[in-house]
Amino acid sequence: MSVLPLIPDEIIINKIYLIRDQKVMIDRDLATIYGIETKVLKQAVKRNLERFPEDFMFEMTKEEFENWRSQIVTSNSDKMGLRHAPYCFTEQGVTMLSCVLSSKRAIEVNIKIIRVFSRLKEMVLTHKDILLKLEKLENQTDKNSKEIQIIFNALRQLLSPPIVPRRKVGFKIGAV
Repeated sequence: MSVLPLIPDEIIINKIYLIRDQKVMIDRDLATIYGIETKVLKQAVKRNLERFPEDFMFEMTKEEFENWRSQIVTSNSDKMGLRHAPYCFTEQGVTMLSCVLSSKRAIEVNIKIIRVFSRLKEMVLTHKDILLKLEKLENQTDKNSKEIQIIFNALRQLLSPPIVPRRKVGFKIGAV
C-alpha cells in the first residue's frame, strides 16, 4: 500500500528548473515533497557527500541564487529558507536521495519524480522529431517553390507572348 498521497505530475514538473543547462530540482522543493524539513535533507546529503558528485548535485553560485530568487520568489513569506544558496539535484541526484533518506516515502517520491523526468525526456524527443520533420518539409517546400516559380514564369510567357512588330501587308505606292 502506498504511503504517498497522490502528487499530481504538474506539481513536480513545476518544481523542475533549468540551471546550468541541466534540469534540476531544488533542495527545499524536494524536502517539501518528501515531507521533511530542508535542513534534514541537507544534513543527510552532507553526511553522504561522496554519493553526490557534481553531476548529481551542485550548490548554486551567488549569481545563480540571486537570479533564481528574483525570478521564482514573489512574496516575502516565501523567502523563508532562502537565506542560503540551495542545492540543485539532477535526475541522478534525486535517485541518490532516495538511498540516503531510505524511507518508504522517499522511495515512492523518487519513483514518481523519475517517472516525470522520463515523461519530460519523451516529450522533448517527440518535439525534436516533429521539428526535424517540419524542417525537412520546409526544405522540400523551398525547392518546390523555386520549381513552381519556374513553371509560373513559363506559363506567363505562353499566355502573353512578346509583341513583335508585324510586317505591313498590301501594296506599296511608288514601288515597281
